[in-house]
Amino acid sequence: MDPSQPGRRPAHRATGAFALTTLLAAVLAAGCGGAPGGSEQGSGTTASDTPGGGSTGPTGRLVPPGEPETVATGLEVPWGIAALPSGGALATERDSGRVIRVADDGRVSEVGTVAGVRPRGEGGLLGIALDPYGERPEKVYVYYTARSDNRIARIDLEWGRDGDLALGESRVLVKGIPAADHHNGGQLAFGPDGLLYAATGDAGRESRAQDTGDLGGKILRMTPDGRPADGNPFDNLVYSYGHRNVQGLAWGPEDVLFATEFGQDTYDEVNVIEAGGNYGWPEVEGVGGPDAPDDLVDPVVTWTTEESSPSGAAVAGGSLWVAALRGERLWRMPLTGQADTPLGEPEALFTGEYGRLRAVVPAPGGAGLWAATSNRDGRGDPAADDDRVLRVPLEEDGG
Repeated sequence: MDPSQPGRRPAHRATGAFALTTLLAAVLAAGCGGAPGGSEQGSGTTASDTPGGGSTGPTGRLVPPGEPETVATGLEVPWGIAALPSGGALATERDSGRVIRVADDGRVSEVGTVAGVRPRGEGGLLGIALDPYGERPEKVYVYYTARSDNRIARIDLEWGRDGDLALGESRVLVKGIPAADHHNGGQLAFGPDGLLYAATGDAGRESRAQDTGDLGGKILRMTPDGRPADGNPFDNLVYSYGHRNVQGLAWGPEDVLFATEFGQDTYDEVNVIEAGGNYGWPEVEGVGGPDAPDDLVDPVVTWTTEESSPSGAAVAGGSLWVAALRGERLWRMPLTGQADTPLGEPEALFTGEYGRLRAVVPAPGGAGLWAATSNRDGRGDPAADDDRVLRVPLEEDGG
């Protein structure tokens, strides 16, 4: 990587320095309807000790969130969400194997069931991404657990005259991604370069993460046909390695790629991903110590595992937003526009109010955020109307 490339940051190398800073809660702007008690102090750590509450990113001033609103209820462990250009979104249900359509007004309809899904533990129907071109996407991409591996498939979308959607012919693009009851990764997203990115887990075998010939514990980059992208550093699908279990991908200004990662016992992470980067697992969890190899890339944010377990990620309103499962909160980190410290201090929102949060994406039409709970995944305490899709309005769209 060339550190001088516009929009890129010099790699945060392992130095052994780890300062636990005090989280400063940003004051929500007056009249924006923040949830009572929704913002709190915590112990997130960034690469900088500059408080993020008053920061502004290259997208403009920091936009505070309003009171979350329930969009849809009664879902079966929603995992991934992909906004439709014409409104509403498609979502996956992990255990049922269904792709569902959620309209802006909350109506839920079944689009189809993905063939070959074999749910087990954390596996099942996971990430989803849409062909990024056109008002009516013709292809949908899904990441799912099959009988012996995780796979990425491309499925035709069939549009009816009345706008109804159904799944059509399916083609497996990638197979052989390691699968297990835990650490399946599963996120899919198209990048600004028009390429498809996939986040995988180590499937419980730590050594996979450092093997650049293995698809486990990696971020993959490919063409829409599933072929390795030109410029991939190892002449295969692997884009970065040394990951334990990545479930969130989001692009910030200057095409900076952020990824969330589950730690083991001590630190969860947000990383800035570069081609060929080694993110340390299993040699390092969190920031590297004095004995860590020099080529490891340090995270730009860390949390304790109790306060996060970070899953989905989204960029909107001048911030990176991260959904936390075990932490049962939505994290907000201002975009600073600085190459070395791209994120300000994490701020915890809505802690404990909605249970486990799995997905977060920019809402259809840019109207704030959509987030999904994961309270029926076997680890939560579900309410009667769980699982839900929530809309988090941002001030700029009338929150």
